[in-house]
Amino acid sequence: MDTKDIYAALAKKFGDAIEPCPAGLAGDPFVVVKPERLHEVMTHLRDDPALTMNQLTLITGVDRGDVIESVYHLYSYKHFHSAVIKVRLNREAPEVDSVADLWGAADWHERECFDMVGIVYRGHPDLKRILLPDDWEGHPLRADYKAPKDYHGIPTEAPAEAAATRESLP
Repeated sequence: MDTKDIYAALAKKFGDAIEPCPAGLAGDPFVVVKPERLHEVMTHLRDDPALTMNQLTLITGVDRGDVIESVYHLYSYKHFHSAVIKVRLNREAPEVDSVADLWGAADWHERECFDMVGIVYRGHPDLKRILLPDDWEGHPLRADYKAPKDYHGIPTEAPAEAAATRESLP
């Protein structure tokens, strides 16, 4: 099964929860799911015998400017096919249900997306920062993120000489 087949199967079963298929599916093909139905669709992708997406390989958070995306990469070891599933979230309050109960690998991936992009995964068993200190302000992978000049008195920017040296390297 390729992404077009997976899209068709999901659109047939879930109707308007699946957004219209992007024209041509150029580049890395993907399926866009409405956030309020994500958990239901992901459960189907995992449990349907024709799909059997038994491996969650990766979750990433992407700042698209007007929306925040949570992007899921799935694989079926049984059928040797894969799918990319996206949900588009409100930039001001990016929230979606966790899939950590479906795939254990989602636990740390969702924590990283929470930490770096600010996506809240409802129902996550332990949603907290994983890379940055608990009192860090902001989410560094957001397009509008402004890095602090220091953190508890420790400079977070490289000295000007070090930056100039890096820029002069081949």
